[in-house]
Amino acid sequence: MQEQIRSFVLTTLAAMNYDVSDVTSETDLGPAGLDLESLALADLAVQVEEEFGIRFELDDMESTALMTIDEFSAEVAARIAKSAVGTAR
Repeated sequence: MQEQIRSFVLTTLAAMNYDVSDVTSETDLGPAGLDLESLALADLAVQVEEEFGIRFELDDMESTALMTIDEFSAEVAARIAKSAVGTAR
């Protein structure tokens, strides 16, 4: 699942006109890597929410900027799993 999420994130970033050709699993989303601004992070979050049926809060955007691609993918996977558990109840 995490690889599917990572692929979606990279495809989405490319569609947002970010150069992902040199992106690795350790590339930061924020200033130390892709340098996504808050609006771009919010756009990415909305697209991930729509694709995977999860929610990000506004407060999450600050910590998201500090994540690597793999950390963000793992966070999305964890939210999907948590959402699935909540739905199963």
